[in-house]
Amino acid sequence: MQVITEESEVTLTKQAKRNANGIGNIRKRADGRWEARYCVGFDPKTGALIRKSVYCKTQKEARQKLTQAMAEIDDGSYLDPCSVKFGDWLDLWLETYVSPTVKPYTTDSYTNICNRYLKPYLGRYKLSQLSALPIQKMYNELQQEHKLSAKTVKNIHGVLHRALTQAVKLQMIRTNPSDLCDLPKVTRKEIQPMEQDDITAFLRVIRGHKYERLYAVTLFTGMRQGEVLGLTWDCVDFQRCTLTVSKQLQKTKKVGGEYTLVSTKSGKSRIITVAPSVMGFLREEKRWQEQMQILAGSAWDNPWNLVFTNELGRHLVHFTVYKHFKEIVREIGMPKERFHDLRHSYAVVSIENGDDMKTVQTNLGHATSSFTLDVYGHVSQRMHQQSAERMERFIQSVTG
Repeated sequence: MQVITEESEVTLTKQAKRNANGIGNIRKRADGRWEARYCVGFDPKTGALIRKSVYCKTQKEARQKLTQAMAEIDDGSYLDPCSVKFGDWLDLWLETYVSPTVKPYTTDSYTNICNRYLKPYLGRYKLSQLSALPIQKMYNELQQEHKLSAKTVKNIHGVLHRALTQAVKLQMIRTNPSDLCDLPKVTRKEIQPMEQDDITAFLRVIRGHKYERLYAVTLFTGMRQGEVLGLTWDCVDFQRCTLTVSKQLQKTKKVGGEYTLVSTKSGKSRIITVAPSVMGFLREEKRWQEQMQILAGSAWDNPWNLVFTNELGRHLVHFTVYKHFKEIVREIGMPKERFHDLRHSYAVVSIENGDDMKTVQTNLGHATSSFTLDVYGHVSQRMHQQSAERMERFIQSVTG
């Protein structure tokens, strides 16, 4: 390894050029910066030396950068610095690696994060020069000045990390700088399942409501909103009392975005064996739908064969279903209840009534039982009381 540190550039002889791979020099430029230049090989077409340069504020920094580059050339680990700007890389990454492989809703979500946060803060940096410091500053500012939640910051980090990981795979950068960043701690929101009295009040209020059967089926199966709205009749087995949950109705996040049927959140199908009463709700829905189809005539339009539709057979709208739900829970004195809490209520009722954690996990479609236990391990007040009563009976039996 040869380092030439004279400020004037060294002219290599033909013999030196043949052995010039790894030779470098340092010089001070007219603009005051120090330039470290080194050779990384030869152009296979012309035989000319391929030179690379890095620019530094001090001679010491230039010498360090040159030494590092030459050592990497010698051991074969050298990676050509990428001059692509991070903002341009995000566009290419979204188009090439995100859009073709994920759901439209996810693509829109990633695009929104890139355009709203990553490009304004980091887009001007060259991909090879992006470090942990500006990334960390972005996270801090988003949380402290823009008051974004820890979960939102973590979601932004997830998109950034994935984009940079792809750049590492393509050898555009050596390491992922976001690995070195500290993320805010995410505090999971406390779930608010309905107790037995709440469920009784809820069922009383929804009686006769146009979404009565939709809400009841959700409550007694634990399906997510998109899953119950995307349930199709071919996935309902009245003989076996089972529902196959294989897709969800999802709307892209773009303004005026379209609804579409996509795979479940986990990407896997699951079969739920449901209570006979649930099948009763679905039979009632089928009879109602058949009546609506007769009344609508040629205007009937249910190409996806959906279970829950409007009077013309078209899919329901997430926000409309949610808005009516919020009106109902306000009426029973539970204004903070979310539609997703119907799913939580199902899980807690299942555990209270003796279902093992593996069964609850399978019915909910969670990836692991540990996740299910983590979410529902706190149990309900009723279970706490029952536990205390059992312990009291035991104490009486051993002390009597």
